[in-house]
Amino acid sequence: MKLLMTRKLPDPVLEKARETFDVTVRDNTQPMDHEELLSSLKDYDVVLPTLGDAYSAEVFSAVPHQRCKLLANFGVGYNHIDADAARKVGIEVTNTPGAVTDATADIALMLMLMTCRRAGEGERMVRAGRWQGWHPTQLLGLHMSGKTLGIVGMGRIGQAIAHRAHFGFGMTIKFYNRSPKDVSFPAEQIDTLGDLASQVDVLVVAVPGGAETHHLIDASVLQKMKPHAHVVNIARGDVVNEADLITALSEGQIAGAGLDVYEFEPEVPKALTDLDNVTLLPHLGTAALEVRTAMGLMAVDNAIAFADGRPLPNAV
Repeated sequence: MKLLMTRKLPDPVLEKARETFDVTVRDNTQPMDHEELLSSLKDYDVVLPTLGDAYSAEVFSAVPHQRCKLLANFGVGYNHIDADAARKVGIEVTNTPGAVTDATADIALMLMLMTCRRAGEGERMVRAGRWQGWHPTQLLGLHMSGKTLGIVGMGRIGQAIAHRAHFGFGMTIKFYNRSPKDVSFPAEQIDTLGDLASQVDVLVVAVPGGAETHHLIDASVLQKMKPHAHVVNIARGDVVNEADLITALSEGQIAGAGLDVYEFEPEVPKALTDLDNVTLLPHLGTAALEVRTAMGLMAVDNAIAFADGRPLPNAV
């Protein structure tokens, strides 16, 4: 079978894939364009796509007789793939849950600390040669220990963030989730997103992307937050209405934000980069070699199961 990797992955992933498949790796770090998407469905049995490879219903309908029968997504999020449309034309979709949980939760804690303690602002001051030495009222931020953390989406990643925050920083955990959720640590489920936003010092967004969560965090939510509170987004960029967030940050409705994802990624508006009270990372959520390797091996395992005619380990 022929397999297409849409981006270069760590060497152990490529080596394992080549044991079973005739592998082609795109020599391009950008998402596939429309013609490449069509060709991938025509020319390969399995595709390992990733973030930005926009397999829409229109793409599937444009290739009436697809050779491809599996999209083994590299990543837990798959909102760039219309999975329902794929299944209608006989293409299965898998993802890589679990492998990304701890690394993404770590990035959330890093962003929480960086925005609360104004670390990005301080680092820029030092690099620019503007630091004139320590004094008692310089860059006073929010002491995170013992504060209340609100988590939007209490799935694997949300729980990993909550566990770190509660046991590592003594934070009180409150959360909003679409369905009732029992967790193994002290936490209070709040009925509405607005009520959660009004009760917390830090609000972390950890929901899947997609139509149901598009602009879930908007002006109506941000206006309910306390003026000293911070927002952190490690989910998908369009879960947060970026224009509303810029307004909230610019007008002092909230104290700061930490972002690893953006609504129109990789475009980051100048209005955001001009603000000192926002920490901006280039989608580092799973950017550790062992994590990206584990993700790739999980995607390949899905592909091998397909080739062997076995049930797919991580079908979505």
